[in-house]
Parts: sequence; C-alpha cells; structure tokens
Amino acid sequence: MMRALILGGTADASSLAAEVARARIDAVYSYAGRTHVPADQPLPTRIGGFGGVSGLAGYIRDERITHVIDATHPFAAEMSRNAVEACADTGTSLLALERAPWGSMSGDNWIEVADISAAAAALPEAPANVFLAIGRQHITPFAMKPQHAYTLRFVDPQEAALPFAADVIVSRGPFTLHSELEMLRAREIAWIVARNSGGDGARAKVDAARMLGLPVVMISRPTLPERRRVESVAEVMEWLGHSTRLGA
Repeated sequence: MMRALILGGTADASSLAAEVARARIDAVYSYAGRTHVPADQPLPTRIGGFGGVSGLAGYIRDERITHVIDATHPFAAEMSRNAVEACADTGTSLLALERAPWGSMSGDNWIEVADISAAAAALPEAPANVFLAIGRQHITPFAMKPQHAYTLRFVDPQEAALPFAADVIVSRGPFTLHSELEMLRAREIAWIVARNSGGDGARAKVDAARMLGLPVVMISRPTLPERRRVESVAEVMEWLGHSTRLGA
C-alpha cells in the first residue's frame, strides 16, 4: 500500500501536495520548521527536523513510507543528502522534484560563485547598497564587509540580532517584476546577491537586475548525490501512478 512523504517548503511542493490530496494518496507533508507561519497544506503536516539520516530512516520505517519526494529548496543540501542515504538504507523509492536552474541571458551581469563566503568576497570594497536575497540562514559571512548598506528580505520578522546593520523587509513572495523594480529603485540598490534557485517564483529580481543593469552575485547550487529527478508536478504524479489535473 502506497504512503508518500513529501519533503517540502517550496511553491512546487505546495502544488504537489494539492495534487496528491486531490488524488487521495495517503501522504504526509514535512516542513523543516524555519518559517514561523508556514503555508497551510491539504495533507497531514509535520514540522521540524528528523534527526539526521538515522532519524529520517526511522521515520520512514515507523510510518511505513513507500515513496519519498524531495521537493525541498535546491539549496537545502543537507536534507537532500539525508534523503538519499535514508532511502538507500530503507530501500524506499526516492524522487526529487527540482526546478531547473536559471541560465544567464543577454544583458545579464552575473558574477557566478560557488558559495556564500565567495559571494561576500565578490562584493566591492567601496560602500554600496546591497540587496541580499539569500534568506536568514546564510547572512553571517557578509559581516566581513560591514561598510555596505544591506537590505534583507525575510518571510518572518527577525527575532535574533543580525550580525551587521541592515534594513529588513518582511514579506512573502512570489514577487512581481514591477514590485522588484520599484523596491530596487527606491532603495537605490547597486548590487544583488542571489542563489540560483530556478523557477518562476523568485525570478523577478533577476529580471529586474537585467533591466536596471545591476550586477548580480549568483551563487551556484550545491553538488548533491546522484538521484532520480524531475522538474514538474505532473512527472511526480506519473511516478506515483496518477495523472494530474494541473491547468484543468
């Protein structure tokens, strides 16, 4: 009997949850718990980590999970690696729902770097207005360049002290091209730091940067173990043995 575990937290994961619920597949949706008020899901939901590979493997066994769908953020590398190992340990089918990364286009001014520390190092020495579009978990390395005026954007209000002075916007995406252009112009942003998340929901800032001629320090995705992956909810549903009504 099929029982699925969706490792979620992305817009793609929410779309998948809606289709899985519609198909009446027995499934659980798991949040990492980094967002204080996560979006409601039409499936039974658990919040919090599993306790590494062994904890996830134990959960899979205890809950009799037959299929795991890794629909986490492309930069949630630890969770994705744990899923590969736990599914191998338990003999559980694993599929990654992973959007394709963005590719640079004519007019883009990208400085591609391998990680967060390299992104901080890539910023200029001269003071500048910088938009860090990288989430709250990864900002500490930018304390090495406190001369910049940083703008951050979080889903939840910041509770702990920041490692450097910054202006924080509290807002939940997706964001439109118009709103991103308006924000970048109003704050006179000169540099953007972004992770190559891919997909449409976070792309507007990249398109806005191109239109404004702004440099983007683009952080490449982490290297993950080999695993089967698809790019659409429809392909996941086919893997689960169901068709999808997305777009109907």
